[in-house]
Amino acid sequence: MRDAAAKIAAILPPTPLFTHEFNGITVSFKAESLQPIGAFKLRGAWHRLTALDEDQRRKGVVAFSSGNHAQGVAWAAKRLGMPATIVMPADAPRAKRDGTLALGAEVVAYDRAAGEDRIRIASELAEARGATLVPSFDDPWIIEGQGSVAIEARRQMEAMGLGEPSHVVVPCGGGGLASGIALGLSEARITIVEPEGWDDMCRSLEASWIEPVGPNPPPTACDALQTPEVSPLTFDVLARRDAKGVAVSEADVRVAQRWAAATLHLVVEPGGAVALAALLAGKVTAEPGMLIILSGGNVDIDAYAKAIAPERAEAPAIPALSGA
Repeated sequence: MRDAAAKIAAILPPTPLFTHEFNGITVSFKAESLQPIGAFKLRGAWHRLTALDEDQRRKGVVAFSSGNHAQGVAWAAKRLGMPATIVMPADAPRAKRDGTLALGAEVVAYDRAAGEDRIRIASELAEARGATLVPSFDDPWIIEGQGSVAIEARRQMEAMGLGEPSHVVVPCGGGGLASGIALGLSEARITIVEPEGWDDMCRSLEASWIEPVGPNPPPTACDALQTPEVSPLTFDVLARRDAKGVAVSEADVRVAQRWAAATLHLVVEPGGAVALAALLAGKVTAEPGMLIILSGGNVDIDAYAKAIAPERAEAPAIPALSGA
């Protein structure tokens, strides 16, 4: 993980760390939404692709993603001069699909509503082309790469006189980011946050075995967190670290997006805002040493405008929390 952090530091500046006071308690916010691709995913992608040998690089990579991992892999592949093919859902946000194409990757669409299996499609493409399959979370290299954010944030908090992170609240889809942070900050408490109805990691941690998403899960704006089932690899890391989980509503997420825009002046996508949503909704309580991960900022501009518009009759108000 230290190697991954060094690789990232060699090519990119640290993402900003913001702070805000809640009733006199300083909470830190790591803005991974300000990465070049708008999300943390390039960390794992860069660590994984730079580990490939020349023959593997020539044959390229195949990944499957709703958008952020897609752009991370495409960004890393372009920088390394490698071909990249991404299997994306046909209903992925247009901004993420367009961003992936703009980075030079080939996009292969599939219909997740019809139950098409993205892993099977990607695996068959990789086998046919002799390419390397790059999962979005079920891979040690990816986990190590995502965990580099923990090393970076710890250095920033220490430099600001805030001490080491003692409690990290992090969005969770497949758990690659959360498990990487759990490994990188071995003394910190970890709380993973998922959208309601897609809280399979939360329920898995409570049950002590992997629980898939139930039948007919509700629609969610958090496209980046729609993982039907977590992997044994990420579950095992988080279970061994005694991570806890909470779920937030779609209304909670909209409040968080509005708060981030109004208070931190940041555009945060729904899936990237769930950790902040948990704090604002009282699912977790502000405490010294708390670190909130804002994991992505790739939004559909029309949907984002509706989410943060104060004139929405049904839009929840921004919490009246004291701050500085």
